[in-house]
Amino acid sequence: MPSGPTVQELPELVAERRGVRLRLLRDDWRHPELPGNKWRKLKYNLLAAREQGQKTLLTFGGAYSNHLAAVAAAGRLQGFDTIGVVRGEEAAALSPTLQQCRADGMQLHFVSREDYRRRTDDAWVRELLTDLGPAYVLPEGGTNALALRGVAELVQELDEAGEAYDALAVACGTGGTLAGLLTGLDGRKQAVGVAALKGADWLRAEVDALTEHVTGRRYANYHVHLDAHFGGYAKHSTELLGFVEEFYLRHRVVLDPVYTAKLLAGTLQLIEQGHFVPGSTVLAVHTGGLQGWAGFQQRFGAWAPAAV
Repeated sequence: MPSGPTVQELPELVAERRGVRLRLLRDDWRHPELPGNKWRKLKYNLLAAREQGQKTLLTFGGAYSNHLAAVAAAGRLQGFDTIGVVRGEEAAALSPTLQQCRADGMQLHFVSREDYRRRTDDAWVRELLTDLGPAYVLPEGGTNALALRGVAELVQELDEAGEAYDALAVACGTGGTLAGLLTGLDGRKQAVGVAALKGADWLRAEVDALTEHVTGRRYANYHVHLDAHFGGYAKHSTELLGFVEEFYLRHRVVLDPVYTAKLLAGTLQLIEQGHFVPGSTVLAVHTGGLQGWAGFQQRFGAWAPAAV
């Protein structure tokens, strides 16, 4: 496991033509079972849970959730029991993600989609805790104030390593990772979030609310790119899978089809559009998520890189 940031050059014709240096931060290599932003989001939450004397972590997610997989693995590695509140009725055959969660010791508690919509309702969560026992509650996706603190450390690590860049680019689901990077950058350099969801116009307001809650500030040094969703969250797309395959053949880097493939495709779109000035260095953050390939193949029979 690398002790500091590992950065890979990504020679791309469009970047060379526009005079932009594109690099990839391999944050997916930071931990063998908890890659990238998931470990960063969990770090201070696990410390808080232990300080509070909690022995169980409870969180929320769908059948293919990277977050559920990360919490289950973290619980096994750090000595916590874990409960995953899963959206939808239990299927006859569990997804590969949920199979791994169970193998890591997570108790799965399935709820209807209607009930799942109440996951941010404090009264409903209290009912869950009454039924399932006391636990440290993590929100869906793991985004909260402590998560932003963990993600912000990525910027500090880059500074300490002397890595030069003008902009950081990251995939966006809930906006927590982008918000954490903004708090770490503190207005010094640019950031880009590439939305993984279709119609994610709400993301900027969410990011602003998160940073304001943590630092009292809303930052202006970022852009949310909405045009690389490839049809929507976790959608099957021949165009997207083609991009993943071609990228792997060029760079021998495995991207996941839910987040990081959209990140790199969207970053290349922005380079082509002239969003970054010539001479600038763009550092895209590979946040992992490769466990999702098993579920993608189960659902769609889709091609995956041989390295998965």
